[in-house]
Amino acid sequence: MKISLVLGGGGARGYAHIGIIEELKKYGFEIKSIAGTSMGAVIGGLEASGSLEKYKKWVTSLDFLDIFKFLKSPFKLDGNKIFEKIREIVGKNINIEDLPIKYTAVATDLTKKREIWLQRGDLFKAMQASSSIPGVFDPVIINKRILVDGGVLNLMPIAPVMSDLTDLIIAVDLYAPERELEFKLSKEVVKTQKILEDIWSSLFKEKETPVNMSIDLMMDVIYRYRKAEYVPDIQIDVPRNVAQWYDFHKAPMLIEIGKILAKEAIEKAEKKGIIKCENGNLKKGDLV
Repeated sequence: MKISLVLGGGGARGYAHIGIIEELKKYGFEIKSIAGTSMGAVIGGLEASGSLEKYKKWVTSLDFLDIFKFLKSPFKLDGNKIFEKIREIVGKNINIEDLPIKYTAVATDLTKKREIWLQRGDLFKAMQASSSIPGVFDPVIINKRILVDGGVLNLMPIAPVMSDLTDLIIAVDLYAPERELEFKLSKEVVKTQKILEDIWSSLFKEKETPVNMSIDLMMDVIYRYRKAEYVPDIQIDVPRNVAQWYDFHKAPMLIEIGKILAKEAIEKAEKKGIIKCENGNLKKGDLV
């Protein structure tokens, strides 16, 4: 079954996209197009370019010393260093129009004061522009336009895939209502998470700063106003309380949560009669 995948913005919660993509493929969904905002644009670009597995290995292997490599005084994330690593993983001189999967990165054009869709040109620049959170990362200049995070205007960009000739639109919401999740993580993931949590908490004692709180509030309010514009066939909800947008040390846990939530959403879609599955895989014959 061919799908258009929409990956929402939400900072570190976007790591859940990795697990979601893995689970969708496991069921047999074929991703033909991707539209993403912010972290969704980053993960989407990595998937479209065939670099997601390499990126996953990197973010799930970060240790104490690695954290310091991406910090600048006074204990703040260094956006330039992070994007340099992403460019290294993605590769240089890759254009969006040459990708095997149709790709759209949504950014905010401060010059024209509007949302723009980046569907041609340098892949890395598009990913960087879409994820440049104001006040955290530097804006990106493309064709004399000042571009920042797409989440400023659109956190879940369904419109770019509405005309795709695919069977379903599956969208991921990283600002879903809070809920308690019951799941078991492997001992290895739990151990890694505990070590990084202790380090992160000691380094970032004042994480709930006015800047962080403002970013989260801004994204939440904008999303609530725009979410009714377009409705996907299947929506995968990632509760906002699984992590704060700046909890980039929680990659192993969030990837596993993404798998669990994707499976849950697929099972709900099957019960509603949207799709049919057999032995954990999509049945031949596509849609119900």
